[in-house]
Amino acid sequence: MENLKIKGTHYLKIVRKNGEIEEWNVDNMVVNGGLGLITARLQASSSAVANYMAVGSGTTAVGASQTTLATETTDGGLERGTGAVSQQTTTTANDTYQITKTWTASGTKTVEEIGVFNDATAGTMLSRVLTGSRTLYAGDTFTDTYKLVLVRA
Repeated sequence: MENLKIKGTHYLKIVRKNGEIEEWNVDNMVVNGGLGLITARLQASSSAVANYMAVGSGTTAVGASQTTLATETTDGGLERGTGAVSQQTTTTANDTYQITKTWTASGTKTVEEIGVFNDATAGTMLSRVLTGSRTLYAGDTFTDTYKLVLVRA
């Protein structure tokens, strides 16, 4: 029997309005609800498309039973929004589900967490990650490219 592993990673980038760039990667946890989204998508359920990304300022440790961000940001240019979705190849053709979302800060905000969801306001959370404390200032852009890779273990 072949083993299958799911690994999610957020590739994060801040471009400051002065042109300075900061990049880092963080592996995430696919939460319990996210596992259901994946299997529902295999059944071609349109409500299972996880293409919304949200940031927040919560620092609560990531846990499998979580269903929301600890403290979702709803203003300052960092509101939940739709990301661009595609299939990518990491090891085997089309083994990676990728979502990319860019926000532009309109004020000073701190980002501590990111979640991927299947709805614009509520919905089921696919994954959550702590980013480490990053302060964004008006005019800064923040990009998250999330890659969910299916690999043979």
